[in-house]
Amino acid sequence: MLQAFVITVREGLEAFLIVAISLAYLRKSGRTELTRAVHVGIAAALAISAVGGYLLYNAANQELLEGPLAIVAAVSVTWMVVHMWRAGRRMKGDIEGRLASSSGRAGAAAFAGVFLFTVLMISREGIETALLLLQLKETLNLVAGAALGLVGAAALASLWSRYGHRVNLGLFFQVTAIFLFVFVVQLLIAGVHEMSEQNMIGSLSEPIHEATESWGPDSAFGHALTYALVLLPAGWLAFKALTGGGTQKAGQPPHTAGAR
Repeated sequence: MLQAFVITVREGLEAFLIVAISLAYLRKSGRTELTRAVHVGIAAALAISAVGGYLLYNAANQELLEGPLAIVAAVSVTWMVVHMWRAGRRMKGDIEGRLASSSGRAGAAAFAGVFLFTVLMISREGIETALLLLQLKETLNLVAGAALGLVGAAALASLWSRYGHRVNLGLFFQVTAIFLFVFVVQLLIAGVHEMSEQNMIGSLSEPIHEATESWGPDSAFGHALTYALVLLPAGWLAFKALTGGGTQKAGQPPHTAGAR
């Protein structure tokens, strides 16, 4: 449940921020007629994400897919965290730049450009979320955690849009990045173990399977990783609070509130 909550609150927040920045830019630039393209794009992206998640969840030969999908999810999380940590400061400027290019056209071309931009940006977040949630097995807790995560993401996005100078998004993304990096370790171990169980690693399958058999969720190592999911982010949060790094600097624009 905790993993589902953090995954959806982070991915959901990014999606909400993309929408908020896009709508604010279109209003500021006097292209309010294109806000409908954003709304239609959101609906299309949600449909694409739902279909993608359904196909992944109901794919044939799930046992054969579990290992490779876990590795893909681990790589996706790592890329996403590193990218956002490096490019988070430029998020608002990048989105506005792409929208300026898309909305600068005339008539239907402008609508299509903004629509496609919204679909690509939001569906990317949705497919990433589906891929990550697929790695979690407890359906009821997963649904509850995901629902709470979406509510939390919406609340954070609302606070950012109204009180951006008080919301330290930089610290938020740092804390969730630490959580997700620990989750990546879990995904890699699970993915390699499942692939070795399906004999996908050739002659190394059996020794790798035996070596990773004792690293499961119920082992001492698995319990240590579970505790690390909570303790490491909490420790970083406490460290930033003690060193004064947990507060937003006065006058600092909300979209440049520290690296993610």
